[in-house]
Amino acid sequence: MSFPSAPALFDLTGRTFLVVGGARHLGRDMAMALAEFGADGVVTSQQRESAVRAGAEIGAATGRKIQGLQLDATNELDVRSAVDVIRQSFSRVDILINAVGGGGGGSGVQAPELESRPLEEWETVQRTNVTAPFLICKHVVPLMIAQGSGSIINLASVAGLVGRDRRVYPNGMTPQSIDYGAAKGAVIGFTTDLAGYLGPKGIRANVISPGGFERGQPKEFIAAYSDRCMLGRMGRDGIDLKGAAVFLASDASAYVTGHNLVVDGGFSRWK
Repeated sequence: MSFPSAPALFDLTGRTFLVVGGARHLGRDMAMALAEFGADGVVTSQQRESAVRAGAEIGAATGRKIQGLQLDATNELDVRSAVDVIRQSFSRVDILINAVGGGGGGSGVQAPELESRPLEEWETVQRTNVTAPFLICKHVVPLMIAQGSGSIINLASVAGLVGRDRRVYPNGMTPQSIDYGAAKGAVIGFTTDLAGYLGPKGIRANVISPGGFERGQPKEFIAAYSDRCMLGRMGRDGIDLKGAAVFLASDASAYVTGHNLVVDGGFSRWK
């Protein structure tokens, strides 16, 4: 009896992906990794120009067929139309990555404190981080069921696993809002039960929970956050999430489902 080689298990040639939120940061990194291992696919952004540019750049760098598509993942009509476009262009979706999300901190947050947090901001964060993956899965899963296979990867966060130490935020930096942790915890729960629902249909569903990634934050924050990581540093864009995405997307993880793969340099496991 012959078995596939280890490199063959990671090969994604002939697979098609959809990376929602794949035009920047971690979503782009994961889309690039899938394309580097042979997959074609679609990356989306709310901004058409960003989506088209990312698709063209990933395609040029890898030689794969990559399409950029504008998508508001919180709008069901928009999601349905996008999935129709993907069906017409590729006929299938083998790998779905929901990297859409955010809204937990930064200059756009009105008031991160629980006592003054506007209800509309709470609802926006839940819709962006929880409702959007639900809508995408709702409309992509029928394609995977028809195929009898598929790998779904939802992006959560260590914020859904542990309470955050807000003392790491220096003056002038907006702390993460409490609703972001609630939303990412929901993503983990949603994916776990999704795996149970889809397992008998030949479809796997897993979560990646990244820790903090360094993107020009204040030096005081980077130092304080890094000091709380076993590896002594924050994550690196373009490097630290690519392998995890390929593993969960490929046959290398064919017996892995319902799993939360934490990629945080040991942040959430160190006291």
